[in-house]
Amino acid sequence: MRKIVHIDMDAFYASVEQRDDPSLRGRPVVVAWRGARSVVCAASYEARRFGVRSAMPAIRAERLCPDAVFVPPDFPRYRQASQQAREIFLRHTDLVEPLSLDEAYLDVTANHLGLASATAVAQTIRASIRDEIALTASAGVAPNKFLAKIASDWNKPDGLFVIRPHAVEAFLHPLPVGRIPGVGKVMEGKLAALGIATVGALRQVALIELERRFGRYGRRLHELSQGIDPRAVNPHQPTQSISAEDTFSADLPLDAIAPHIVRLAKKTWAAASRESQRIGRTAVLKLKTSDFRILTRSHTPPQPPASADELAAHALDLRARVRMPEDTLYRLVGVGLGNFRDADAALPQPELFD
Repeated sequence: MRKIVHIDMDAFYASVEQRDDPSLRGRPVVVAWRGARSVVCAASYEARRFGVRSAMPAIRAERLCPDAVFVPPDFPRYRQASQQAREIFLRHTDLVEPLSLDEAYLDVTANHLGLASATAVAQTIRASIRDEIALTASAGVAPNKFLAKIASDWNKPDGLFVIRPHAVEAFLHPLPVGRIPGVGKVMEGKLAALGIATVGALRQVALIELERRFGRYGRRLHELSQGIDPRAVNPHQPTQSISAEDTFSADLPLDAIAPHIVRLAKKTWAAASRESQRIGRTAVLKLKTSDFRILTRSHTPPQPPASADELAAHALDLRARVRMPEDTLYRLVGVGLGNFRDADAALPQPELFD
């Protein structure tokens, strides 16, 4: 049985800003550029009390919390703090799987320092983060990744929660199904239509019925409702996708977006070119309308894109597949490259006979 710790830094970007500028401590801090086109990157807990959340329009955050201090993001500083935290993790285990700058899974089934329990490891890591980086982190300890991630959110901020193996069923039973990864509003509605609102109720549904209704994800639902998650912590998580996106200074019609698609394709291709052993197969176009509806289109050509120009051409073709009223305006466009494969596997197979 594995011992998994999920570490989640508390309000990470905003906390770094408050740490480095004492005048911001105790005040509602919003990490975002000001302006109608900007979105919130992070909000301190003082700002969250007013309903400010990541990814909301900055102008709405300003309405919710007029006294908020807006701070432009400084990603080099956030990456530096993230690296310091990762060095602390690696003192305890080599099995560290970063999810983003502010969270990671650790497999501490065996730990370098010989601490007596996963709980002791989590406590030591949190103390080191506080003492050495002057930030706080919440931790979840559980037998698998699914449960550890839920646990880390249980006593936020600056908290620790442990789900022991014998307590898994009792813990999961009353949880709303929305706490299961992948269960968004649409899936939550489908489950509610079947009379399923809690994980306990989901446990009572036969696997064959869930698979009939939801396909492969039905099996995943069944496993998670039982507290089963066999995924290992992978310290060498391969790249799955790379993208670049921009929010326009003013909403644009679809036929005016082409230059931005070309520019973002070059940016994405430059980042993808650093993946020397892996090749992206699928071109992706993302659009956000002026009313914040998100549209994505993707295409996997017979041959992987071989240049920024080819990626841009595929993205422009995807633009033609957008079926929206002609007067629709767009506030954001993104170009991505996904479906990465090892270089050998991504190459076309040679013909058997010339």
